[in-house]
Amino acid sequence: MLKAHTLRATLLGGLVALTLTGCLVAEPTAPPVVATAPPPPPPVQVEVVPAPPGPAYVWIPGHWGWRPRGYVWVPGFYALPAQPGYVWVPARWAARRGGWAWVQGHWRPR
Repeated sequence: MLKAHTLRATLLGGLVALTLTGCLVAEPTAPPVVATAPPPPPPVQVEVVPAPPGPAYVWIPGHWGWRPRGYVWVPGFYALPAQPGYVWVPARWAARRGGWAWVQGHWRPR
């Protein structure tokens, strides 16, 4: 029979291990497709990129978003990387059978 302090230490160790497994970040193998649109998107708009709010910020370019009545321009913005050393992979519209699919932008290790 286990002593109380040994049982407590075993349970605490298991709890810590279980908690840490939830802290791991796994990069998806492919970015998720979040929307589809029948016609091709318009050409990308030229944006004036303002000065960054700080040295670590990265410009996330604007894009065409699909709404029930058609495409609308979603302006770019600055964001901090998910982790140091990560780079932004821009979102894009990809041609698919029957229309266009939105492939979400994401952070990835350099």
